Amino acid sequence: MSYRIVNGKPYLVGNLAAPSQTSKSTTDVSKKSFKDILNEKVNSKNYGYKISNHASERLKDINFSNADYMEIQRGFDLAKEKGAKNTVMVYKDVALIASVENNTIITAVEKNRAQENVFTNVDSVVIL
Repeated sequence: MSYRIVNGKPYLVGNLAAPSQTSKSTTDVSKKSFKDILNEKVNSKNYGYKISNHASERLKDINFSNADYMEIQRGFDLAKEKGAKNTVMVYKDVALIASVENNTIITAVEKNRAQENVFTNVDSVVIL
């Protein structure tokens, strides 16, 4: 029985896994360029919660500052302390519907668009 040392670890000869010989086809290539993906990662802010695509589209029109997003994080913290699962956060004439369990803002509704709307499946309200 013989051994081969690879990266400081002994392996029995014959047990080495051969590198896979996969070739990339044109269907595997992402439609985004490396530069686009890198810019998204660099410019993305990590507030401790996620923003869904739907909420992101709505928040583009609202123009929150970094301080506003930090205040929303405080809202998540308050809701978690009370054991909330799904909450409505009211902040600056905007209702943010959030899943506290998943740390995700599901949608955002401005005051002028929220008239005659009903929010269901919500167990708490956080007023910031």
